[in-house]
Amino acid sequence: MIPLIKSTFYKEQQTRSKLAKFIMKKGKLSIGKQCRDFEHRFATFQKRKYCVFVNSGSSANLALIQALINLGRIKKGDAVGFSAITWSTNVMPLIQLGLAPVPVDIELDTLNVSSRTLKEAIDKHPIKLLFITNLLGFCDDIDAVARLCVAKKIMLIEDNCESLGTVYKGKKLGNWGTASTFSFYVGHHMSTIEGGAVVTDDAELVTMLHLVRAHGWDRNLTEDKQLFLRLKHNVNSTFYSRYTFYDLGYNFRTTEIQGFLGNVQLTYLPEIIRKRQKNFFSMAGPIYKRKDLYFPIRYDHIQTVSNFALPIVCRTQAIRDMLVAKCDGKVEIRPVVGGDMTHQPFFSKYVKKNKASFLPNANLVHRYGLYVGNNPELTRKEMDTIINIFTSIR
Repeated sequence: MIPLIKSTFYKEQQTRSKLAKFIMKKGKLSIGKQCRDFEHRFATFQKRKYCVFVNSGSSANLALIQALINLGRIKKGDAVGFSAITWSTNVMPLIQLGLAPVPVDIELDTLNVSSRTLKEAIDKHPIKLLFITNLLGFCDDIDAVARLCVAKKIMLIEDNCESLGTVYKGKKLGNWGTASTFSFYVGHHMSTIEGGAVVTDDAELVTMLHLVRAHGWDRNLTEDKQLFLRLKHNVNSTFYSRYTFYDLGYNFRTTEIQGFLGNVQLTYLPEIIRKRQKNFFSMAGPIYKRKDLYFPIRYDHIQTVSNFALPIVCRTQAIRDMLVAKCDGKVEIRPVVGGDMTHQPFFSKYVKKNKASFLPNANLVHRYGLYVGNNPELTRKEMDTIINIFTSIR
């Protein structure tokens, strides 16, 4: 069986050895210098000013939405567009925090929201915020999406959990909106076992994210920001200042173990991205030529394809079922992320459907789509096996 992922970390043994030595020598393991160093280094890698490290990609999504509400940039009841093909915890914070989720259809040849599908959604709904998912290392015309958001006064944020390192028109995905979220869960581009981040150039947003990450208190802020808050709220006692909660928050803090792992894995990230792209090109070329079996995926507009997994969208249910049978016991496969979110039970429970929310492309991907894992440890023999399975159907 060719698994989706082969190890917890890239260069597993070296990483485990370094981690063991670190734990034996390190005293305090709660959030500290390793986490701060990782935040600085990851922001530099992503070419953003700030990074806030949290305990998961899902927490990053929730923290970002909560921070925007705390700042008054969005408010309960506002319509928020989201990519219809995404992960559950991109949509759940919108519901949990009292916003009105609006699914936006994707393009079949990129699996991502385009300016065309966004315009269709805007024409039907008064969208105030767009939470776009850069799916599986791809994008559509996100530059035009960003321009449309500016023209319509829609705030744009990105889920870049599956596209770390992808470059479109000279800019990394995750840098097109006000902020973006990342996941460092096992199997993603780089692993801290559990972990996530929000990156942004917005200093006010970062301050609020630090409050949201840790109970709403100010302990992780700089001294000048602490002083500003304490004066504003007339907190003049050191005794009380450490236990004053300024806004709504959670406990999304990371540990020094996660920070250390992030710093180790970050050194391998350029190599990981190169290998993922090379693997993707090797498999996508011959498989996507079978246009009689699959809808083609377009990626020649992207400069660096930091692919998360190889998506296959079959033309019929019969073809998909045949592939599932052929892969059984040989190649691990999954649906395309979480599929069309409007088909998920939680969405039907909490969000009223209407005819305007029918999403033909997302629905097709949900019914006929699957993906094959891509990881930097795939061998040539394993890729040949995958190619043979997906091209030998008659």
